[in-house]
Amino acid sequence: MRNEVLSIRDLRMKFNQRYVLNGIDLDVREGEMIGYIGPNGAGKSTTVKILLGLTKGYTGTVRVFGEDIDAGSYEYKRRIGYVPEVAELYDQLTASEYLTFTGELYGLSADDADSKARQLMECFELEKVYHSRIATFSKGMRQKVLLISSLLHDPDLLFLDEPLSGLDANSVMVVKEILALLSAQGKTIFYSSHIMDVVEKISSRIILLADGRIAADGTFQELQQQSSEGTLEEVFNQLTGFHEHASIAQRFVSIVREGD
Repeated sequence: MRNEVLSIRDLRMKFNQRYVLNGIDLDVREGEMIGYIGPNGAGKSTTVKILLGLTKGYTGTVRVFGEDIDAGSYEYKRRIGYVPEVAELYDQLTASEYLTFTGELYGLSADDADSKARQLMECFELEKVYHSRIATFSKGMRQKVLLISSLLHDPDLLFLDEPLSGLDANSVMVVKEILALLSAQGKTIFYSSHIMDVVEKISSRIILLADGRIAADGTFQELQQQSSEGTLEEVFNQLTGFHEHASIAQRFVSIVREGD
């Protein structure tokens, strides 16, 4: 059996007298590709921020690599990579400066970080802008820099929130293949996205949050057995109790077309 990477027991988090997380129990082992999904406000981002040590005030027990993150040690963070949905990059830095700086934060030497970053930029065909300011980059180029920065230090646990945002079709194929290879080599990946067909195809396990609780946990095939529907999007809608999409869309369009 593969080693345990995450262990969460009775995780609860309250904002404004409302539980965003209301009793999460979860164990994750190395090599799992987790599709972490749920409606907006379900608690996905809150969970990840707690695991990263960015949010305090929760109750329950959270262990990462066997270490209780409440103990105050930061060593476990060296083994984590993170791509947030919205990230503020240092626009006035060049990609070279930003990636070398990031690598040094994770313990790489400046030379090793620079060499590795340069090679990874080449893989994404960005070698010509390695010394250009990030302010001049398109959204897709910025996303590639973020992906590189999250993987530069060879993390064992990777959190990705909408990682394909802004990427062209060829780059999407490359990133999906990178994730599959990393998972096969024992890396654990938390993949959060609203693009259900991608989650369905790449995840070895899907965890669905609803109302601060785990509503479903299993492979796509196992989730299908809990629902009479077919695609992950349809399973998602049924398990979260959302069936109004057609009526909402119809009303929206009727308002748009008023007066025609």
